Amino acid sequence: MVSVQNRQFQFPLNISYQEFLPYYRGEVNKVEVVDSKGQTLWVNAKHFRPFLTSNGIRAYFCMTIDGQGNLISLKKY
Repeated sequence: MVSVQNRQFQFPLNISYQEFLPYYRGEVNKVEVVDSKGQTLWVNAKHFRPFLTSNGIRAYFCMTIDGQGNLISLKKY
């Protein structure tokens, strides 16, 4: 059995409340972000819903995924 390690990505997200509404409603499913190493990632928008405020989402995140690309955690800094 091959052991595949978890991977971490750090990235900023700066999106206004109005800009995030289509994601919140499920009209758009994936949020494109660029991590600190320049890699483009597509993250399911539902994972960002808890972080939405009246000002939108303005934070730096650390995301951990498993070897199959499944989200383990998404933390705001």
